[in-house]
This record gives sequence, C-alpha cells and structure tokens, in this order.
Amino acid sequence: MSSDLAIVYAALILKDDNVEVTADKLQTLTKEAGLTEIEPIWFSLYAKALEGQDLKELIFNIGAGGAAAGAATGGAAAGGAAEEAAAEEAKEEEKEESDDDMGFGKFLLYI
Repeated sequence: MSSDLAIVYAALILKDDNVEVTADKLQTLTKEAGLTEIEPIWFSLYAKALEGQDLKELIFNIGAGGAAAGAATGGAAAGGAAEEAAAEEAKEEEKEESDDDMGFGKFLLYI
C-alpha cells in the first residue's frame, strides 16, 4: 500500500469516529497497521491540509466542481440557458460529423 493511501485511510477512519485529524493520530494509526516506512513529514502535511475540512462533504461533492457548481447555484434560468446552448452545440457537432464522413467519402470517389 502506498504511503499516501495509508494516510488517507487513516484520516477517513479518524473522521468516521468523529476524532480530530492530527499528525500524531495519523502516525499512530499507520504504525498500528504495520506501515512504518512512511516519512513523518507526510503526516503533518495531510493533517494541515485536512484541518477544518469536512471530509464527508468533500467525498460527496467530489464531482461537483467548476461550472457545474456555478450552474447549480445560478438558478434555473441560467442553468436552462446553459443546457440549451450545450444541446445545440452537440447537435451541430453531430451534423458536422455525419456530413464529413471522416473523410472516407472523398477517398471512395477515387476507387
């Protein structure tokens, strides 16, 4: 198991038990699991990165970043207009692909 994965699992275990994620606790958990080759700097880096973060929220919203989050909070009108534009663009691309025939139409004329 990689050291990153071991520390992430340790952090998830701590959060699941509603225990504060600290470098010492991460190190204790990974040591008890038999993973002693992890450099101590990683524990403090992960502890600082996860400080004040809600891991459950991060996991559940892993795919809701960027434009999708903006469209969701922008209201139905903004979301509807964006969906309409995307659908129209997809139809145009589909039409271009069918008209182009990937260039084989021109090649077949010479055979």
